[in-house]
Amino acid sequence: MGKPFLARLGANESVFGPSPKAVAAMQGAASETWMYGDPENHTLKQALSEHLGIGPEHLAIGAGIDGLLNSIVRLTVTHGDTVVTSAGAYPTFNYHVNGYGGTLHTVPFKDDHEDPEALLAKAKEVNAKLIYLCNPDNPMGTWHDAQTVQSMIDRVPEGTLLVLDEAYIECAPDGLAPPLAPDTPQVIRTRTFSKAYGMAGARVGYAICAPEMANAFNKVRNHFGMSRISQAGALAALQDQDYLHATVEKIAKARNRIAEIARANGLTPLPSATNFVTMDVGGDGDLARALVASLIARRIFVRMPFVAPEDRCIRVSAGEDADIDAFAAALPEALADARAKVG
Repeated sequence: MGKPFLARLGANESVFGPSPKAVAAMQGAASETWMYGDPENHTLKQALSEHLGIGPEHLAIGAGIDGLLNSIVRLTVTHGDTVVTSAGAYPTFNYHVNGYGGTLHTVPFKDDHEDPEALLAKAKEVNAKLIYLCNPDNPMGTWHDAQTVQSMIDRVPEGTLLVLDEAYIECAPDGLAPPLAPDTPQVIRTRTFSKAYGMAGARVGYAICAPEMANAFNKVRNHFGMSRISQAGALAALQDQDYLHATVEKIAKARNRIAEIARANGLTPLPSATNFVTMDVGGDGDLARALVASLIARRIFVRMPFVAPEDRCIRVSAGEDADIDAFAAALPEALADARAKVG
């Protein structure tokens, strides 16, 4: 548009930013960028190992969850192999599957939640190599409790790997993540520094899995794919849990305010365990698309789910007070404009 957004609330980044200690560490590492980063990520793996209470042999480091998903699919899927996901779930996973020649099978959401039972049934039906589940979910913000997820892990069909995407787990209340059992061969769990840690631009993610799977990443990963700056920032961010907890509190406060704004404008916010709020706009996908376009025209960046019936919603990321003020000011006129266009 030739001008900046007033509020960037569409990409589920953390506008609260990384820990100042992480910023200082990255600034300090900048002068050393003439050197490659540690290709084995020894220091970061050891720190994650101590933080999570698991052995470093259970960890693989990659360029965010997107980079890890690419490696996982490359390791497990070839032309004609079947993969199961939810229709409308995180699309980047699908791009990797298509890119390596896999065949995607999808199941619908159930009551705005991913459906573990349907995913398992479809995986058994098509003899899937992979099942993808995001908990808490993107794009709806909904979740399943730890017992439900553990039951799914326990019933993954033989020969199938469950990819459990936990990108938003730090934003969620306790009780959503099953205890870590990293020797379990039928599941690989992915986490990231992009969301609650506020380091989306640094591209740091990690996978928790059985040692055999972690070691398999060495066959396909970019060995110098992690920059020294990113490694230093992630290590410092991990060591500043006080800042993380303060950020999570800010996210919860922002979610509550966004939900209040939605209700004040006749929209229905969905309960969220992420750093965004998905809200039902009271129509269909055409109305939601018109509303997104109308908000963007008013320099408020938001997004929306892309598969019906979830596409009746828009998705608004947590922001600073000024960001949410701008959204609140733009929403009534944008909503009226969208309704007028759709009729």
